[in-house]
Amino acid sequence: MRIAIIGAGNVGAALGNGWLKRRHDVRFGVRAPADPKYRDLPANRLATPAEAAASAAAVVLATPWPATEAAIRDLGDLSGRIVIDCTNPLEMTAEGLRLALGHDRSGGELVAQWAKGASVFKAFNTTGAANMADLSGYGTAPAMFVAGDDADRKPSVMTLARDLGFEPIDAGPLRIARLLEPLAMLWVDQALYRGAGPNFAFAVMRKS
Repeated sequence: MRIAIIGAGNVGAALGNGWLKRRHDVRFGVRAPADPKYRDLPANRLATPAEAAASAAAVVLATPWPATEAAIRDLGDLSGRIVIDCTNPLEMTAEGLRLALGHDRSGGELVAQWAKGASVFKAFNTTGAANMADLSGYGTAPAMFVAGDDADRKPSVMTLARDLGFEPIDAGPLRIARLLEPLAMLWVDQALYRGAGPNFAFAVMRKS
């Protein structure tokens, strides 16, 4: 699949490099492709966001939440494309990180409003970049929940999760992003504040 990764921070780089290893055609969309900070990424895979997204079947949003709306608008018309929202609507307060949205709306649903006509999915937001880059060492494949309304295209997104070594779980419609974003906050809280560190993941276990 031809994939545009919008943002090449830890999450974007981990996802993009992982899919490149599985022979997907990946482009990293960044504002300054010549910036030395991207020297660890393949130079021939770097482009501006609009260039990366122009011919992509799937556009992956790996941007900081405050920059997400502007990033989507800069991409132009995304009608008919798969858009995978990996973001979490986090904000910093005096008590630490917290969700900026919840209960009756989610960041994923706002992304769908901003990316009109696209098939928007919430996925790759409930674990850390280190897990996206390398899942070796886990006895059970960590779960990756996928929420979205387009039933015909959801299997493609779930396959992308499986390609990285996750167990893809159909989480239901996009409104279930209201549950996945708090799950991400739980992961962040455990990793940053409860001593768990980045080397843990959520998994689904079933009785035999």
